Amino acid sequence: MEKNKNIIVGIGECLFDLFPNSAGNHSGYILHSGIMTGYELGGAPANFAYHAGQLLGKKNAFVISARNDKDYEGMLLDTELDRRGIQRIIPSVADYCTGTVIVSQTDNGPQYLIKEDVAYDHIPFTKEMEAVATEATAVCFGTLAQRCSMSKSTIQRFLDATPKNCLKIFDINLRQNYFVREIIEDSFKRCNILKLNNDELPVVCQMFGINDNEPEVCCRRIMSLWGIDTTIFTCGAEGSYIFSHNETSYKKSKKVNVVSSVGAGDSFTAAFCAAILKGRPLAEVRQLAVEVSAYVCTQNGAMPELPEEIVKQLK
Repeated sequence: MEKNKNIIVGIGECLFDLFPNSAGNHSGYILHSGIMTGYELGGAPANFAYHAGQLLGKKNAFVISARNDKDYEGMLLDTELDRRGIQRIIPSVADYCTGTVIVSQTDNGPQYLIKEDVAYDHIPFTKEMEAVATEATAVCFGTLAQRCSMSKSTIQRFLDATPKNCLKIFDINLRQNYFVREIIEDSFKRCNILKLNNDELPVVCQMFGINDNEPEVCCRRIMSLWGIDTTIFTCGAEGSYIFSHNETSYKKSKKVNVVSSVGAGDSFTAAFCAAILKGRPLAEVRQLAVEVSAYVCTQNGAMPELPEEIVKQLK
């Protein structure tokens, strides 16, 4: 790690998204139920770290997760991370397979079939992780990798070891039934930035007895209850809001030819974080996040290389 540089971390799931009948550039294929399936590197924390690294410099952007270095997916994971220049701390967990998700594109957006009890559910906390935590300037985490006790403990220990001024971004990412009230509340207590979308907000409100139909009222109630500084609320193709203590900002989504929305929200969060760390005003923060996520929607996979005209906006 370079001293006096931003150290960005995505901690949790690093996995392969498997796309049945997919087209495009893929690193490998397997047969799943007789259907040829394409591999794309993914996982929300990994997507976040990759895009933040593109915008701020890859040398100090880290993915923290776990894999099995003996299975095909684990070996491919190393290859794909190397190819993208992603820094990582991803110990091998021999008793569990590397994580995978089957992704189906529907009219309502991507749907996920997530493999259970995999390596990223059992991330061990290491001295190397602790050393990165003590110097982190931003860390992004979600609910999925906290579904099992070991990774939940590792994520919480990592967050608790970060500096007081570290940006701790809870990108809630509710997936299937892999979340409970306790995990969400513990994460609210540890974050200072919350990211959620228009599908997730009603679930959270019902869980915590927040009865209002106005998204801003709901978001600000959550912020008040748990002392959260900023909330990013995305509404898909309609647009996105940023709520801070003193400001409400709305931006329409950029109209593009959508190829896949997988990873778009993660790239939005990464761009938001990168621009904040660069000290940019909220209008520029919002604009960059919209541009990055719109571009990702036009590409296959969650980790496309960003065009130079976007990256240079933070130079």
